[in-house]
Amino acid sequence: MHIYIKKFGEILTSRQDGKEALAAFNPTLVTATDNEEILIDFDGVVSFTPSWGDEFITPLYKRFGDRVKLINTVNSSVQATISLLEQVNGYKLRR
Repeated sequence: MHIYIKKFGEILTSRQDGKEALAAFNPTLVTATDNEEILIDFDGVVSFTPSWGDEFITPLYKRFGDRVKLINTVNSSVQATISLLEQVNGYKLRR
């Protein structure tokens, strides 16, 4: 399954917006097969904050574990947020 984060906006900042994005995408997530990789694609994202990420990525990691893989994470805002989420939540995301 390929999740294009940019479809939620180029600037992803608030906790509430992250929560709403996940709620909007949840119906699609139920179609994921048991072994399907969950690709989270940051192509086109300009700004990505820990608040938004914690509401969207953390629940996905809790649900799908190591099946979650982040791609197109070259943006410094995306890299910093991912590192902070890993440190605070004690998990390591695949890239």
